[in-house]
Amino acid sequence: MILQAPRYTQQSMVDPAGVKATLVDHFWHFLIITASIVTALVFIALLVALFKGHRPVEPEEPAVQRTVTRWISASVGVTVVILIVFLFTDFRLGRAISTIPAQTPLRVNVIGHQWWWEFQYPDSQPSNWITTANELHIPVGRPVVLNMSSPDVIHSFWVPNLSGKKDLIPGHKTETWIEADSAGVYRGQCAEFCGLQHAKMAMLVIAEPEAKFEQWQLASRASAAEPSDSTAKAGKQVFLTAGCAVCHSIGGTAAGATVGPNLTHFGSRHSIAAASLPNNRGNLGGWVLDPQRIKPGAMMPPNGLDPDQLNAILAYLEGLK
Repeated sequence: MILQAPRYTQQSMVDPAGVKATLVDHFWHFLIITASIVTALVFIALLVALFKGHRPVEPEEPAVQRTVTRWISASVGVTVVILIVFLFTDFRLGRAISTIPAQTPLRVNVIGHQWWWEFQYPDSQPSNWITTANELHIPVGRPVVLNMSSPDVIHSFWVPNLSGKKDLIPGHKTETWIEADSAGVYRGQCAEFCGLQHAKMAMLVIAEPEAKFEQWQLASRASAAEPSDSTAKAGKQVFLTAGCAVCHSIGGTAAGATVGPNLTHFGSRHSIAAASLPNNRGNLGGWVLDPQRIKPGAMMPPNGLDPDQLNAILAYLEGLK
């Protein structure tokens, strides 16, 4: 299986590609510039005091006391003004990033598991409900409301180029929203330590033009493609009988478990193991045989498949597009 490599955007909070990230970036630069100016003025004042070379004076002299008082008062006044401006700007930013734009948003359920991401696209018609894993598709220029939850421990959703962090708390629903200004693939990750493989709990947010996103939605609502050759057909039987169906689901088959990621269109994904590895035959084969060597502590156990069974199941999974 050869997937076209996506164009990744460097993961960075100072390279904004969304409305919320841009607002935070502007605020961050405002803080940095203001702090730099204040620091420069303080150092200039220190240098002037060190090298101006005034004659020694008695602190009790009225003129000295008045000068010192004026400088201290001015410094305190400027500091108070800066802090008030910071407070006002921070309050305004908080309101801006917490308010969902008026246009109709897309709604997605985000479920954090140890250690992978589940994305559900609800619909009033059950047949149109989409469930996928580790790759969140969104339309460009449209706000996306994320309804977040966790069945195990606290996780934190963070895509630096698009939005700040938001925790997923067991037993408590949380909500945030994102919006991408331009098409691209943005890497995100869990930002709250959640166990052994926290560092490998990543995701890809794939922002696409509205028309292309709608095409992805339509394709994702379809059941899994039937195998077209004998090897893939044998792989389907291996999947259904070797234990894979105990944890995973594939639309249109007898596999309907929800313990692990939904694999209905697995062959179209760019990565495996929560965006830890590119989705190619070598990585996939290693993952199917022994996930613990790649991601120790993952919930998926090793599989004792012989070479023919492995080749068959790989052919089947690659064809799930």
